[in-house]
Amino acid sequence: MGIAVATFLNGISYGMVLFLVASGLSLTLGLMGIVNLAHGVIFILGGFVGLAVAKGTGSFLLAILAGALASGVAGLIIERGFLRFLYKQDLPQVLVTFGFVYIITNLMLWICGPQPRSAFVPSYFAGTVAIAGVSFPFHRFAIIGIGFAIGAVLWWIQEKTRVGAIVRAGMDNAEMVGGLGINLTPINIGAFFFGSAIAGASCVIGVQLFGSVNFGDGVEMLLVAIAVVIVGGVGSVQGSLAGALLLGIIDTFSRVYLPAISQYTMYLVLILILVVRPSGLLGRKL
Repeated sequence: MGIAVATFLNGISYGMVLFLVASGLSLTLGLMGIVNLAHGVIFILGGFVGLAVAKGTGSFLLAILAGALASGVAGLIIERGFLRFLYKQDLPQVLVTFGFVYIITNLMLWICGPQPRSAFVPSYFAGTVAIAGVSFPFHRFAIIGIGFAIGAVLWWIQEKTRVGAIVRAGMDNAEMVGGLGINLTPINIGAFFFGSAIAGASCVIGVQLFGSVNFGDGVEMLLVAIAVVIVGGVGSVQGSLAGALLLGIIDTFSRVYLPAISQYTMYLVLILILVVRPSGLLGRKL
């Protein structure tokens, strides 16, 4: 019983990290129609910068902000420098963003060296909590709490603000929004920056689950984020959260109880969702 409870909580904490990574990708895909293949390496960039700041200052908050800023600026450079000329051009978008996977990775290798970066756990998140006879790390509760808090803020922005209303309208019919005299360009810029920044912050927050972050983790995280977006649905905060929690829990349980097929379970769920509900659990129909 204790192992099952701990596995469930691990699944939720892992799902929260997946939610934070995928929410930005879902936003840019739904609003701008851009599949950003550099999203995974932007996630890693934020982790490297944030962990360097954490170990230099000892501040977890500064680390999150630094990781978010580094990733947000990187995303902004990619969008303003290249992708704004390639709207509705799927193949050039894929080629450009895939190229940035190698550009950013090699820049980080040149500046930081090839060694992976170990996690930083602040003293106030250290220790364990006894649950059903099993010790569970307190910092994983912190990840769950931070994830739900950010999710609540994103939901409020999406559903209760004028900017959120414009974003939702832009996802449904960008031409109509433009015809009403609303300029979507600042919204697109802000969405790309914000989505990239959340990815960078999530690496600083979630690296505690993985123990360390390496250069090769970006591609794997991109694939998982795409799976979350497809399962949850494009352009929906609630969809990203539902898809991330579902995949996080299933993946974690399969690693404990079905290790022989654990690497496939997430993608089996993805295939099932595509067959049964192509728009995702809570997605907006495109």
